[in-house]
Amino acid sequence: METDIETYTLTHLQALESEAIHIMREVAAEFERPVLLFSGGKDSICLLRLAEKAFHPGRFPFPLLNIDTGHNFPELIDFRDRRAAELKAKLIVRTVEDAIRDGIAQPVPGETSRNRLQIPTLLAALEEFRFDCAIGGARRDEEKARAKERIFSFRDAFGQWDPKNQRPELWNIYNGRLHPGENMRVFPLSNWTEMDVWQYIAHEQLDLPTIYFTHEREVVRRDNQWLPVSDLLPLKKNETPETLRVRVRTIGDISCTGCIESEANSVQDIIDEIAAARVTERGSRADDKRSEAAMEDRKKEGYF
Repeated sequence: METDIETYTLTHLQALESEAIHIMREVAAEFERPVLLFSGGKDSICLLRLAEKAFHPGRFPFPLLNIDTGHNFPELIDFRDRRAAELKAKLIVRTVEDAIRDGIAQPVPGETSRNRLQIPTLLAALEEFRFDCAIGGARRDEEKARAKERIFSFRDAFGQWDPKNQRPELWNIYNGRLHPGENMRVFPLSNWTEMDVWQYIAHEQLDLPTIYFTHEREVVRRDNQWLPVSDLLPLKKNETPETLRVRVRTIGDISCTGCIESEANSVQDIIDEIAAARVTERGSRADDKRSEAAMEDRKKEGYF
């Protein structure tokens, strides 16, 4: 007797989604006080959708945490607050301004970007709420230092990362064992690419901050890229601002986030644009350009 056996093959996106949901559930099972880092950027937006799918119809088994530099794009903050309210998720915000006031973060004279100051602010927040695991949206394709990350990235009692002291992850088995004071960063999107993220956003029809799409903005050419003109980025001599049609590809501190000239008005337009791009998304971040080891140095100190 012949028997028809149905087979089910996951698409590329479905396989990535399945892996990420599995990781989310592992976090909920292995850790006592996890938290999800939510900035309102595209990667953390995907994390929220994955968390919805992992725990529906229940609510998230963790709050959302945002480290606010005070130098953010207003559109991003508005989106962050609105999305958290829509999901009825608890949103915790800790600011670099408060960290400076309390002596937790120490600014360096002449340093405009506050990305480095997020490190002590984040570590203080993890200690304040006794979070033992922070879920982040970093991906290995973004940058050389992030390519070294495990999915479960172990941090010592000082919140620091040692790439030579990480645990093996054979057969998707994750070791979440921690001693008091230690911490884990978990990256469910580790195996995703920028293209995967945008294709997932398209498939799930996810809402996004408007600055990902083409808009008119006053920018200035500096260090081979267009930086948005603001009170946080004083013009230098001989610099002339221009109003161009631009969008952002990756979002960070407004003083170091480069804009790209673009006519992408839809997610499909962005996908087509990325397919033809020859520069990585973090190639538009001035803080990464200053030193090849910039990201790795920050990560060793406790950065996302």
